[in-house]
Amino acid sequence: MKIFGFAGWSGSGKTTLVTHVIPALSSRGLKVSTIKHTHHKFDIDQPGKDTYRHREAGAHEVFIAGGQRWALLHENRGEREPTIEEMLERMTEVDLVLIEGFKTYPHPKMEIFRSDVGKPMLCADDPTIVAIATTDDLDVDIPRIDLNDIEAVADFIIEFCELPAERRHGAA
Repeated sequence: MKIFGFAGWSGSGKTTLVTHVIPALSSRGLKVSTIKHTHHKFDIDQPGKDTYRHREAGAHEVFIAGGQRWALLHENRGEREPTIEEMLERMTEVDLVLIEGFKTYPHPKMEIFRSDVGKPMLCADDPTIVAIATTDDLDVDIPRIDLNDIEAVADFIIEFCELPAERRHGAA
Protein backbone atom coordinates (compact mmCIF):
# COMPACT_ATOMS: atom_id res chain seq x y z
CA MET A 1 0.00 0.00 0.00
CA LYS A 2 1.51 3.33 -1.06
CA ILE A 3 1.26 6.43 1.10
CA PHE A 4 1.54 10.08 0.17
CA GLY A 5 0.98 13.10 2.36
CA PHE A 6 -0.18 16.69 2.24
CA ALA A 7 1.38 19.16 4.68
CA GLY A 8 0.91 22.85 5.25
CA TRP A 9 -0.13 25.42 7.77
CA SER A 10 -3.74 25.75 8.89
CA GLY A 11 -5.72 27.63 6.27
CA SER A 12 -3.43 26.70 3.39
CA GLY A 13 -6.01 24.52 1.64
CA LYS A 14 -4.95 20.96 2.51
CA THR A 15 -8.45 19.60 3.00
CA THR A 16 -9.78 21.31 -0.12
CA LEU A 17 -6.96 19.86 -2.20
CA VAL A 18 -7.39 16.36 -0.73
CA THR A 19 -11.14 16.40 -1.41
CA HIS A 20 -10.48 17.32 -5.05
CA VAL A 21 -7.60 14.88 -5.56
CA ILE A 22 -9.53 11.86 -4.22
CA PRO A 23 -12.09 11.83 -7.07
CA ALA A 24 -9.35 12.61 -9.63
CA LEU A 25 -7.45 9.51 -8.50
CA SER A 26 -10.57 7.38 -8.03
CA SER A 27 -11.79 8.20 -11.55
CA ARG A 28 -8.57 6.61 -12.82
CA GLY A 29 -9.46 3.33 -11.16
CA LEU A 30 -7.40 3.73 -8.00
CA LYS A 31 -8.70 2.73 -4.58
CA VAL A 32 -7.88 5.61 -2.24
CA SER A 33 -8.22 5.92 1.53
CA THR A 34 -7.21 8.76 3.84
CA ILE A 35 -5.75 9.43 7.25
CA LYS A 36 -6.39 12.88 8.74
CA HIS A 37 -4.53 14.32 11.71
CA THR A 38 -5.91 17.02 13.93
CA HIS A 39 -4.51 18.89 16.89
CA HIS A 40 -8.03 19.77 18.00
CA LYS A 41 -10.24 17.75 20.28
CA PHE A 42 -12.85 16.13 18.06
CA ASP A 43 -15.79 13.79 18.41
CA ILE A 44 -17.58 12.01 15.60
CA ASP A 45 -20.20 10.79 18.03
CA GLN A 46 -23.19 12.71 19.38
CA PRO A 47 -24.20 13.13 23.01
CA GLY A 48 -27.22 11.01 23.83
CA LYS A 49 -26.63 8.45 21.07
CA ASP A 50 -26.08 4.85 22.12
CA THR A 51 -22.44 4.70 21.00
CA TYR A 52 -21.67 7.92 22.85
CA ARG A 53 -23.26 6.48 25.96
CA HIS A 54 -21.18 3.29 25.60
CA ARG A 55 -17.95 5.34 25.42
CA GLU A 56 -18.98 7.57 28.31
CA ALA A 57 -19.68 4.44 30.36
CA GLY A 58 -16.01 3.47 29.89
CA ALA A 59 -15.87 1.24 26.81
CA HIS A 60 -12.34 1.13 25.37
CA GLU A 61 -13.68 0.59 21.83
CA VAL A 62 -17.14 0.85 20.33
CA PHE A 63 -17.84 -0.71 16.93
CA ILE A 64 -20.91 0.61 15.13
CA ALA A 65 -22.10 -1.05 11.93
CA GLY A 66 -24.94 -0.59 9.49
CA GLY A 67 -25.81 -1.29 5.88
CA GLN A 68 -23.99 1.81 4.56
CA ARG A 69 -20.84 2.00 6.72
CA TRP A 70 -19.13 0.96 9.90
CA ALA A 71 -16.85 2.75 12.30
CA LEU A 72 -14.61 1.76 15.17
CA LEU A 73 -14.42 4.37 17.92
CA HIS A 74 -11.32 3.94 20.06
CA GLU A 75 -10.77 5.93 23.22
CA ASN A 76 -7.09 6.68 23.93
CA ARG A 77 -7.90 7.29 27.60
CA GLY A 78 -4.49 8.81 28.28
CA GLU A 79 -2.55 6.54 25.90
CA ARG A 80 -0.51 8.05 23.09
CA GLU A 81 -2.10 8.57 19.70
CA PRO A 82 -1.37 5.80 17.18
CA THR A 83 1.48 6.04 14.70
CA ILE A 84 0.84 6.10 10.97
CA GLU A 85 2.08 2.48 10.79
CA GLU A 86 -0.39 1.41 13.46
CA MET A 87 -3.25 3.11 11.63
CA LEU A 88 -2.22 1.58 8.30
CA GLU A 89 -2.23 -1.89 9.89
CA ARG A 90 -5.92 -1.43 10.75
CA MET A 91 -6.90 -0.25 7.27
CA THR A 92 -8.13 -2.33 4.35
CA GLU A 93 -5.57 -2.72 1.57
CA VAL A 94 -5.95 -0.05 -1.13
CA ASP A 95 -3.75 1.38 -3.88
CA LEU A 96 -3.00 4.63 -2.06
CA VAL A 97 -3.51 6.20 1.35
CA LEU A 98 -3.44 9.99 1.36
CA ILE A 99 -2.31 11.46 4.66
CA GLU A 100 -3.44 14.96 5.58
CA GLY A 101 -1.43 16.59 8.32
CA PHE A 102 1.29 14.74 10.23
CA LYS A 103 3.66 17.36 8.79
CA THR A 104 6.60 16.25 10.97
CA TYR A 105 6.22 12.56 10.14
CA PRO A 106 8.94 11.28 7.74
CA HIS A 107 6.76 10.15 4.81
CA PRO A 108 6.81 11.69 1.32
CA LYS A 109 4.50 14.66 1.10
CA MET A 110 3.44 17.66 -0.93
CA GLU A 111 3.43 21.04 0.76
CA ILE A 112 0.39 23.22 0.23
CA PHE A 113 1.63 26.81 0.43
CA ARG A 114 -0.15 30.16 0.32
CA SER A 115 1.87 33.26 1.17
CA ASP A 116 -1.27 35.01 2.40
CA VAL A 117 -1.42 32.55 5.34
CA GLY A 118 1.64 34.42 6.65
CA LYS A 119 3.72 31.38 7.57
CA PRO A 120 7.07 30.23 6.17
CA MET A 121 7.45 27.44 3.64
CA LEU A 122 8.03 24.04 5.24
CA CYS A 123 10.05 22.58 2.36
CA ALA A 124 13.18 24.59 3.23
CA ASP A 125 13.68 22.48 6.38
CA ASP A 126 11.93 19.22 5.46
CA PRO A 127 13.56 16.81 2.99
CA THR A 128 10.42 14.62 2.98
CA ILE A 129 8.54 17.34 1.07
CA VAL A 130 8.96 16.23 -2.54
CA ALA A 131 6.77 18.87 -4.24
CA ILE A 132 4.90 22.07 -3.50
CA ALA A 133 1.38 23.01 -4.61
CA THR A 134 0.84 26.74 -4.67
CA THR A 135 -0.57 29.63 -6.66
CA ASP A 136 2.41 31.75 -5.64
CA ASP A 137 5.32 32.38 -7.99
CA LEU A 138 8.10 30.63 -6.06
CA ASP A 139 11.67 29.70 -6.82
CA VAL A 140 12.08 26.26 -5.23
CA ASP A 141 14.32 23.23 -5.83
CA ILE A 142 11.42 20.77 -5.88
CA PRO A 143 8.58 20.42 -8.39
CA ARG A 144 6.10 23.31 -8.17
CA ILE A 145 2.54 22.45 -9.17
CA ASP A 146 -0.33 24.88 -9.61
CA LEU A 147 -2.59 24.35 -6.60
CA ASN A 148 -5.65 24.69 -8.86
CA ASP A 149 -4.47 22.06 -11.38
CA ILE A 150 -5.94 18.97 -9.72
CA GLU A 151 -5.05 16.69 -12.65
CA ALA A 152 -1.39 17.77 -12.44
CA VAL A 153 -1.37 17.06 -8.69
CA ALA A 154 -2.91 13.62 -9.33
CA ASP A 155 -0.39 12.94 -12.12
CA PHE A 156 2.49 13.84 -9.81
CA ILE A 157 1.25 11.52 -7.06
CA ILE A 158 0.73 8.63 -9.48
CA GLU A 159 4.21 9.06 -10.94
CA PHE A 160 5.94 9.60 -7.60
CA CYS A 161 4.22 6.60 -5.98
CA GLU A 162 4.88 4.47 -9.06
CA LEU A 163 1.24 3.55 -9.43
CA PRO A 164 0.25 1.80 -12.68
CA ALA A 165 1.03 4.06 -15.66
CA GLU A 166 -2.15 3.04 -17.48
CA ARG A 167 -4.08 4.79 -14.76
CA ARG A 168 -2.49 8.17 -15.45
CA HIS A 169 -4.75 10.89 -16.85
CA GLY A 170 -4.83 10.73 -20.63
CA ALA A 171 -2.75 7.52 -20.84
CA ALA A 172 -3.95 4.74 -23.09
